[in-house]
Amino acid sequence: MNVHNEINDDIKFLAKSEIRLKILSELNERPNDIRGLVKKTKITYSSVSSNVNKLAENNYIKKVEKKYYLNPIAKIYFKTLMDFKKSIEIIQVYNSFWDKHNITQLSINSIKNITDLKNAQLIETTPLDIYKTHNTTKDQLIKAENVKAIFPYLHPEYPELIEEILINGGNVELIVPKDIFKAIISPIDESLKNRAVKQKRLKVFTVTNSLNLYLTICDEKMSLGLFKNDGSFDQNRILISNDLKAYEWADELFKHVKHMVRQ
Repeated sequence: MNVHNEINDDIKFLAKSEIRLKILSELNERPNDIRGLVKKTKITYSSVSSNVNKLAENNYIKKVEKKYYLNPIAKIYFKTLMDFKKSIEIIQVYNSFWDKHNITQLSINSIKNITDLKNAQLIETTPLDIYKTHNTTKDQLIKAENVKAIFPYLHPEYPELIEEILINGGNVELIVPKDIFKAIISPIDESLKNRAVKQKRLKVFTVTNSLNLYLTICDEKMSLGLFKNDGSFDQNRILISNDLKAYEWADELFKHVKHMVRQ
C-alpha cells in the first residue's frame, strides 16, 4: 500500500464516524478519560468506550494515567478535516458567489485559506437597488485613507475617488488592464499625480492579459468580485469583510496578482 492510499484510509476512518470526530474534537481541546468524554459529548458510555479503543488501536490516541491524549498525526488529520469542513460550508453559504464563476486568478494559498473569509458578508443587488454592490465599494473608497485595488474595468467615478484619496495624503496602489490605464489616470490633476508618484503614494501596474477578478482593500476592509464563466463581470454580487483574517487573505491575493503582473 502506498502512502497516498494509507492517508486516504486514515482520513476515511476518522471522517466516516461522527462519534470519533466528536471524541477527537474534545481531546483536541484537552486530555480526558472516558467518563469525561461521555459527559462532554453526550454519547453513551459503550459507544465512547468502543470508539476510544478503536482510535487507540490505530495509534490516533494514547492513554497516560487514565486520560487519553491525541497523537501528533491525529491532530494534523483533525485540523485538516475541520478546515475542509469549514471550506465546504463557506462555499455552500455563498454558493451564488462561487458557483459558475471564474476563480483561475485566485492563488493556491487563497483557495487553501478560503476559510479566512468565514466572517465575510455577501452583498447582492436587488430589483429596487441595482447599484447596491457598486455603492458598497464606493462607500469604502470614499472613507479610505489608503487603497490597494484590482480594477478589471473602468467605472467613471474611479478617477475622482482616487484623486480624493491622494489629495488627503493617502496611498493608492492599483492593478488595471493596460487598455484602461490612461482613462483611469489621465483625469487626475497632473501636479497632484506627479507629486504622488514621486512620493511613492501612487503606484499603478498594468496587465496585458485579462483580469478575472475585482478586489479592493480599503484600510482594513476588503471587497471581492468575480467574473462569470461566460467572461462577463458579475456586478450583482460581492463579498465584503472588515475581519482581520479576510484583510490578510485579500492582501495576499493582491500581492500574488502583482507578482504575476511584474514577471
